[in-house]
Amino acid sequence: MILGVGCILFSDEGFGVRVIEKIQQNYTFPDNVTIVDGGVLGVNLLGVISQPDHLIVVDAIRNKGNTGDLYRLEGDAIPERIRAKNSLHQVDFLEALTLCQALDKVPETVIVGIEPEDIETLSIELTPAIQKKVDPVIDMVLSELDRLGVSYKKGANKNVPCNPI
Repeated sequence: MILGVGCILFSDEGFGVRVIEKIQQNYTFPDNVTIVDGGVLGVNLLGVISQPDHLIVVDAIRNKGNTGDLYRLEGDAIPERIRAKNSLHQVDFLEALTLCQALDKVPETVIVGIEPEDIETLSIELTPAIQKKVDPVIDMVLSELDRLGVSYKKGANKNVPCNPI
């Protein structure tokens, strides 16, 4: 599962959702790959994220780095994000991921993302600096799929848009 999270109403906060929208428009995946727009549903994603064996999450990640820095988090690095409490959706999402343990179904998870420039301005547009990083993050997602041995095809996808929850 490729899951984009974030609020598209606050500029770079919507980065994860914008990335998966572009992935859905430009790539075709086998039936065992699901593309999901998780928005800001946080804990409500528990049922969704407990289903796949592998989960690739795309999000804006405030990590006190420079605008546009790319991040890849996995394993023990993910719980560290809980302490950072970058935004409500991140905290709720990470709690949902932790709650998967209670269901005994924790997917192998990788979070890829970017240091945002602006997550406070009410705008449906990414800032120019962050917009330039959409394709490099898509490359990161595709690298994760390559690592998992998942095939995909580049080209316009005429199927329905990503699965909103």
